[in-house]
Amino acid sequence: MSIASFTKKITQKDGGILHPNKKAAPAEEGDCVNVLLLTHRNSDNTGDQMIEACDVSLITAVMKSLNKNCRINSSGVGMVSFRYLESMDTALLAEAERVIQETDIVIFGGAPVFNYLYQNFYKRTAAMIEIARKYQKPVLFSAIGVEHYDESDSRCQYLKKTLNYDCVKQITTRDDFEMLKKYKVNENLLVEKAADPAVFAGKIFEQFKSEKQQKKIGIFVLRRNGFIDNGVPFTKEESAVLWLDLIHKLEEQGYDYELLTSGYCEDEAFLEWMIRKYGVNINKCVFHMDSPEKLVRKISSYEAVVSCRLHPSIVAFALDVPSVGIVWNSKVRGFYRSIGYEDRIFETKNIQAEEIVLKLEQIISEGVQKSETFLMSIYQTLFYGLASALEIEKKDLTPWSYEKLMEEIPVHIESSAKKQERRTRKKFRRIYKIYNECLDDMEALEKRVKALEEENFRLKGRR
Repeated sequence: MSIASFTKKITQKDGGILHPNKKAAPAEEGDCVNVLLLTHRNSDNTGDQMIEACDVSLITAVMKSLNKNCRINSSGVGMVSFRYLESMDTALLAEAERVIQETDIVIFGGAPVFNYLYQNFYKRTAAMIEIARKYQKPVLFSAIGVEHYDESDSRCQYLKKTLNYDCVKQITTRDDFEMLKKYKVNENLLVEKAADPAVFAGKIFEQFKSEKQQKKIGIFVLRRNGFIDNGVPFTKEESAVLWLDLIHKLEEQGYDYELLTSGYCEDEAFLEWMIRKYGVNINKCVFHMDSPEKLVRKISSYEAVVSCRLHPSIVAFALDVPSVGIVWNSKVRGFYRSIGYEDRIFETKNIQAEEIVLKLEQIISEGVQKSETFLMSIYQTLFYGLASALEIEKKDLTPWSYEKLMEEIPVHIESSAKKQERRTRKKFRRIYKIYNECLDDMEALEKRVKALEEENFRLKGRR
């Protein structure tokens, strides 16, 4: 089934709206839709936090355009704990079961809920679908990142099995639509291509925009093995040399710059490594990117952006700041292709800083043009997906126009201090975990060396 074929089934029903940051007017019993939104919101990557905030605003707008009251319970996919993933003890799913029992619709927003190559999110996703199926709750996937499909990989096929349960009503992707179609078996499952929700960050986060600084470029770096882990033969040393050369070329052309990340701790560790190993000016580096509000403030202050990570490019696009993408993952190429700017990406093979600077000067003069059709794809697919899940059957209902959506979509309010503290705590716990794993590896290596020395001494004593 396609979006086009479904539009004839959509209708209107009286109701209201719950602003995500305000209390709703009292609704009649049974009139309020309880939405469970599952994202990677607790990640220290502010791109994932941006997805959550934009999803909340878009879902709220969609429910209003469907004339429905709603309450959005936004939670992390970490509701399915690491302890469960290690033991597969279903008793550890009790809290997830309780939450899903109390909800009406489950929506997965953004990435990386499909990831299985070197992450275990697919297990959490599958577990949540299993629970939703048990309690007959409709499930939607909105603008999911889809990067891999493998018929021979048991992890991929396990995910595919659960995605085709009848409770899953819709899957849209911001990435490779042809790859998404390989996951589809159930003919009633609605699959579509949609924009990332953060394309509306310019409107949703408008109060956090900064004044643009002329001839200042933001350079977003990637963790030390980010390219290698994704099959791109570009080492951390080659990456560092590129950034150093880019800095030099920008300075030659009279540009100011900042090196920064979107918050991921391993990206920040790479930035620190460049400071210590290559003498990068620490005063030109931005650390502790801890909120989507700060990300917006920074990106809106630049005349242009160079980024490996996807969401700095998406947010720059939303803020009308031209950007260049460095391809470490197919999703970067896919985004720039979807917005008509494939000429603004660089593959790492034979990449030259001088060419990046020339491209920056070109795109600064060209600016950013947007397609309303592309922007509206995320709203419209959510509109039809939610209408289907809610079994709205009248004939007259149509989605809002772009102009109407811009008038009605709720804007974001500053993240609470409590939420910021929770994210910072989780980020540091992640760092401590990595540190402890390194210490464990060192201890194991020391024991191995000692054992080999003792064995060598014993063998010498026999001679």
